[in-house]
Amino acid sequence: MLFRVSCVFLVLVFWTVVLGGALTNPHPNMTDQELFWGADQYDFSVVLPAAGLQCFWHFAHRGESFYLSFMVQWVTGVGHDRHLSVSMNAPSGLLVSTVDDAKGQINFEAKETGFYQMCFSNFHNRFGTMQVFLSFGVYYDGLQDTASKEEEKKKKKEEVSRELNNTLSVIQDASARVENYVFHMFRYYNFGRMRKSADYFLLLSNSHYITWMSTALSLLIVTCGYLQLLFLKRLFVTKSGAEDEKPRC
Repeated sequence: MLFRVSCVFLVLVFWTVVLGGALTNPHPNMTDQELFWGADQYDFSVVLPAAGLQCFWHFAHRGESFYLSFMVQWVTGVGHDRHLSVSMNAPSGLLVSTVDDAKGQINFEAKETGFYQMCFSNFHNRFGTMQVFLSFGVYYDGLQDTASKEEEKKKKKEEVSRELNNTLSVIQDASARVENYVFHMFRYYNFGRMRKSADYFLLLSNSHYITWMSTALSLLIVTCGYLQLLFLKRLFVTKSGAEDEKPRC
């Protein structure tokens, strides 16, 4: 009897350990195309169907700066609307930010470590699809805690006091600043490229619209002229049976 009780106890302990372990895959139902792990930056376009919703997840550590830029490139359908509803959720499920516009940016500092959810909804268009250009990622400004920062400041002061002409440290700091400036310049350039592509698709759509409307109006004018001439011609009835009868209106 004691042996059976001990066996049951071991089974329960093992089962609790297995079920209560750490979750290594936070979203087991998601594919690798929807979960973004390693890289710090992603740029691509996605097509949203009518009244469609699509979400992506990106991993960020606590203290990192997260950014998201989006722009609607083109919209098709009847009575289309260029507005896009974007929502950003934290790993705990809290709503971080929302934007409802044709283009926009979301920037914030990550307060939690985990996968941040980005959802894009096309509920404004019930009968039309849209293509959206996305650019999101994280950059590393101020990732270290205050204690490590203070230690680094002390070390830097000691190094400056010992070596005032340390050209290598000056070059390293300058290259780090230049790299940071280049990264932010690339972000603004990317947003300008999205705006330019959106304007191009808008001009192309307007060109097609003007061409079709001009053709339709030309056919309408020709048809109206022909019908008007036919109507005027039928007002005059001519009978050639008797000599005393004349054309009458």
